[in-house]
Amino acid sequence: MPMLPFQNALAGFCSLVTLILIATSFSESKPPDLKIAYFETDATPPIGSPVAYAPARSITDSLSARGVVLTGIGKPIVLATVDWITIANEGLTKFSQKLAQAAGTTADRVSIHVLHQHDTPRCDISTEKLLEKHGLGGKHHDMKYLNRVMDQASLAVSSAMKRLQPVTHIGIGKAKVDKVASNRRILGPDGKVAIVRFSSATDPKAIAAPEGLIDPWLRSVSFWSGDKAVVALSYYATHPQSYYGKGDVTAEFIGMARKAREATTGVPQVFFIGAAGNVAAGKYNDGSQAMRAVLAERIEKAMTASWAATEKREVSPQNNWSSQLVQLPPAAHMKVDSLQNILNDTGSPAASRFGAARKLAWLEQQKKGAGIRVSSLRLGGVRLLHLPSELFVEYQLNAQKLCPEEEVCTAGYGEGGQGYIGTQIAYTQGGYEVEPRVSMVAPASEKVLMSAIQKVLK
Repeated sequence: MPMLPFQNALAGFCSLVTLILIATSFSESKPPDLKIAYFETDATPPIGSPVAYAPARSITDSLSARGVVLTGIGKPIVLATVDWITIANEGLTKFSQKLAQAAGTTADRVSIHVLHQHDTPRCDISTEKLLEKHGLGGKHHDMKYLNRVMDQASLAVSSAMKRLQPVTHIGIGKAKVDKVASNRRILGPDGKVAIVRFSSATDPKAIAAPEGLIDPWLRSVSFWSGDKAVVALSYYATHPQSYYGKGDVTAEFIGMARKAREATTGVPQVFFIGAAGNVAAGKYNDGSQAMRAVLAERIEKAMTASWAATEKREVSPQNNWSSQLVQLPPAAHMKVDSLQNILNDTGSPAASRFGAARKLAWLEQQKKGAGIRVSSLRLGGVRLLHLPSELFVEYQLNAQKLCPEEEVCTAGYGEGGQGYIGTQIAYTQGGYEVEPRVSMVAPASEKVLMSAIQKVLK
């Protein structure tokens, strides 16, 4: 019996739907064409160039800017770390734009972080512009050097784009770090901060106090092309200082551990510091020169254990990049008129004028809509979360709770213009990290930032 016209149409439609479903199923199950390349350039400042607390007087070890370029998940993605204390405002914007152009992507798919070693340079073009207008230029930023590093890093990214290697597997591992991180804020019986335990401590009470809230795990993510490891990324939350302040440029104990692992494995290493605004080595570090090597050995041991515990997984089709631009509310003390008066006053201490310039620069950028970018890269069962500078470890721990079935690796120390970002309750507890001189945001920032974290992870 011949088919009626509508039956012919229906049959044709069903066949089309079947083909679409088959094609969709095939495309979803087919591994992505994921490729990766490592890049690196020297970032060591010249002698006499300003670093965080003094001009550079010696080079204990060299600094670097390094990272990876990933393709196959939409436009290229660039993840980078620099051995600097901070990158902020227009400094981060310019650096991101340069790397984006080199990779053939957009700046919102570039995430640059610092390792926050303290005997290293600052990169804040916005603040430097204000300082120059008031006769204070060149004292905190060496723009010739900073621009050179940015240019060299962009060339390194361009070169990396020609050396992309296919990724067949992603390795995920973690290990506990023994006796490095401790919480900096020790609360008294009244719930207020009684002791701030900085990067080193000699006060018996600070040393005897509990380790406090930290994330004890060092996590590693490695990218493999067949049986060959192309690059390894490590994540751990602590301030990375042993001793500092004299201008002896160093990549610190994190850099030492990173270098040792490269020598042992032959695999390039990229290290990210997590959310460590209220975490440092104070309980386990007396500030002596000998302790730097001890702390480096403890980090290296955890990196080795994490590598040994690595589980290799075939590249999953469930990969994506997500980002949110947020503006954190300024703190009540961030008043333009009063800050401008301090900056204008030639009789004010130089440190006060510098602090006022930093605050004004950040306010100006927020007024322009610059904001702070929060992003996440999902690679199968692992999430790489990218957050701003100097935020409390609670943000990292809460992010992990949002994805209990996946490993969340947090890179903090991105945008540094706003200073410390405490939790809402921290601003009622007191302590250094929430003082007006170092934190420019309001307590309500926690809600804004956690909302952004939830969006990029979910």
